[in-house]
Amino acid sequence: MKSSRPYLIRALYEWIVDNDCTPHLLVNSEHPKAQVPQTYAKDGQIVLNAAPSAVRYMHMDNEAVSFEARFGGVPFTLYVPTAAILAVYARENGQGMFFDQDELFDEVEDEVEQTAFEVVREVTEDDPTPDDEPPRPTGRPNLRVVK
Repeated sequence: MKSSRPYLIRALYEWIVDNDCTPHLLVNSEHPKAQVPQTYAKDGQIVLNAAPSAVRYMHMDNEAVSFEARFGGVPFTLYVPTAAILAVYARENGQGMFFDQDELFDEVEDEVEQTAFEVVREVTEDDPTPDDEPPRPTGRPNLRVVK
């Protein structure tokens, strides 16, 4: 099943903007695929003002959030994988959501899971009924009420 993180990021962003608040993204600036201005990062994190009035060319999909913003008057194109987004919240009241940091390496885990699934599928296809699996009952299933 796909990660819910990108869907929640988009929903929270839209909800914050619809309520006339300023959406901020807390980002892991040390994520290997994150392209953020490192000079503005502190302790491996950076807070980005993602308000529609502060950014240009905003694009959100299941892989990343990208946009252009100015830092010290200099335009910078940002690319933030969804796994690198630690939180989406409103600057005015702090409402929003923090995400579990264990999901930072979803991309790597997904690749490992896919490989493991392929190996299991190969083994299963070669031997459709392993010896240690109990036999499956035949016939129609039934439900019994036990009091």
